[in-house]
Amino acid sequence: MDLRQLVMVSSLRDPIVDSLCNLFDIKVSFNDPGVAHFGLENAVLPVGTDFLEVVSPVEENTTAGRYLDRRNGDGGYMVIVQVDDFLAAKQSVKENDITVVWESDHPEARAIHLHPKQMGGAILSLDWMDPKESWKWAGPNWDKFVNTSLVNRFVGVEIQAENPEDMKNTWKSVLNLKSERVTGNQINLDNTWIRFLEDEDGRGSGVSAFCLEANDNDKLFEKASDLGLVYEDNIMIGGVKFLLS
Repeated sequence: MDLRQLVMVSSLRDPIVDSLCNLFDIKVSFNDPGVAHFGLENAVLPVGTDFLEVVSPVEENTTAGRYLDRRNGDGGYMVIVQVDDFLAAKQSVKENDITVVWESDHPEARAIHLHPKQMGGAILSLDWMDPKESWKWAGPNWDKFVNTSLVNRFVGVEIQAENPEDMKNTWKSVLNLKSERVTGNQINLDNTWIRFLEDEDGRGSGVSAFCLEANDNDKLFEKASDLGLVYEDNIMIGGVKFLLS
């Protein structure tokens, strides 16, 4: 079980996508027509074998649009965790009395989206792929778009909350993780982590930072500065901090 895709929401998709591409030297592999079901347009960008997605509302009264209003602008939106046993993951969701707001019926790509108010902080999606290394949401040829010259993969995600301890415990329980997988305010998956922090910017609960493994942190930070993407000593794109590991 690990983070596989992290999602940003923005009122305008393309400027955020351009910043991500310019900074990390990555490319869009897919614009999924299926997200029109949610009143959205999107772009999916491979980061090694992980994925960044940017979604933007194209209709009125969407969940994403309400989220933008509630948090006063662009930010992190969804955390997608790839699970090894989809039926067990669904059972844990049921046992925790969490509502499934959407479910994929693709036999090669099963997924459930969990109610964001019940989970707190983000829409959590639990996804299972066959074969495991595939990723339907990134398009049929996403591997041809991979460039790891600057960044290799995801390391973790930070979610801020009014009560980080309660949110951490909810996510731990839903993900059916044992206590030894918890380190302070962080839950540890197989190779990635999810960290829960106090709301420090007054924007309320939500995804606040993505952590990526970079090949040269100093060089990438300098590039971000040249591109005007550094704010208060942090790389910032679309209301999300990008931490480097």
